[in-house]
Amino acid sequence: MTVLLAHISDLHLDGTDRATERATRTVDYLRGLPQAPDALLVSGDIADHGAREEYAEAAGLLDLPFPVLSCPGNHDDRAAYREVLLGEPGSGEPVNRVHHVAGAAVLACDSTVPGEDGGHLDAATLVWINDTLNELPGDTPALLALHHPPVRVHHPLPDSMRLDNADDLAGLLAAHPRVAGILVGHAHTGGATTFAGRPLLLAPGVTWTLRMPWEGEPAFNRDQPPGVAFHVLEEDHRLTTHFRAVV
Repeated sequence: MTVLLAHISDLHLDGTDRATERATRTVDYLRGLPQAPDALLVSGDIADHGAREEYAEAAGLLDLPFPVLSCPGNHDDRAAYREVLLGEPGSGEPVNRVHHVAGAAVLACDSTVPGEDGGHLDAATLVWINDTLNELPGDTPALLALHHPPVRVHHPLPDSMRLDNADDLAGLLAAHPRVAGILVGHAHTGGATTFAGRPLLLAPGVTWTLRMPWEGEPAFNRDQPPGVAFHVLEEDHRLTTHFRAVV
C-alpha cells in the first residue's frame, strides 16, 4: 500500500478574477499530472466570505477525476459549505468526515469556531476522532486533517489564531499510534514540523503566501505562486512530503 495525497489550502474564492485564476491554475496542474493522486485534500478557507456563490464556484473547480476531501476553515460557513459542497441539509454543527483512500483513512476534522479566526476542537469532535480511530480495522494507517495548526509556525499572524486546545489533541493521539501525520492549512506557507511525535505538514496557500519575519514586510506575499503539497504514505506508515510551486 502506497497512498499519494495531493494537498492544497486557502483558496479564498471571493468572486475576483485573481482568486479564480490562481485556483484554476492549481487544479489544472493537478488535473494534468501524468499520474493522478489517490485524492486531493483541501484544508479549509475554500470560500473567502462563506457565500453560496463562492462554494458554487469551488464545486465547479473541484470537479476532478479523483476524490476531493475537504475540511472547513475560519472563513468558511458550515451551513453553506454543507449545502453546496456536500449536498447536505444546512447545519451549524461541526463538519467531520472520514474518508477511505487506497487503504488509509483520512479524518477531515472541523477546527473552526463560528465567528472567530482561531481554532478549537470541541468535545464532540474529539470524541468523534477517538471513536473513528478505534473503529478502523487492523493496522489501517490514518491521517488527521484540520485547518488550524496546533503549534507555532513562527509568524505572529497565524500564531495568534492557531488551535487553542492542542494539548487535548496531543493527549488523544497518544492512544492512537496508527495516526501517521497531521495535515493543516491556515498559515499560507508550506512547512514541516512535528506534533505529538508525528509529522505535521502545512500546505502552501493558493491565494497568497505568508512572508515570514526574516523575509520582510508586508505579511501577504501576493506575487508568490500557488503551492501544492504531495504526501506519500507508505505501508510502514512512513510519511514523505514534496512541495511544488504552480507557475
